Amino acid sequence: MAESRFTPEHIGPTPDERSLLIRWADGHESVFEPRFLRLKCPCAGCVDEMTGVRMLTPDMVPEGVYPLAIEYVGRYALQFRWSDGHSTGLYSFELLRRLSEGEGE
Repeated sequence: MAESRFTPEHIGPTPDERSLLIRWADGHESVFEPRFLRLKCPCAGCVDEMTGVRMLTPDMVPEGVYPLAIEYVGRYALQFRWSDGHSTGLYSFELLRRLSEGEGE
């Protein structure tokens, strides 16, 4: 069974519809601004697979980037289709939780 810390109970927009809200099974709530998530994309096009060095830089991502669609990937991740045309990153629930706590890349 997945650790409750990494298990989302609710995923949706914040009340102002400007950010993503995730309420976790352990009661923690995470709020993510779209550009922050886009800049943290974990895909091989944004992070070098061999070195782990982030190749995506802030100047490569528009200030007003936003998700056109958000899809579940199994029971472990979300995939975003971004307004800048990018759509290959899989954001595991563990990664999202760690990002909300200031950990992880």
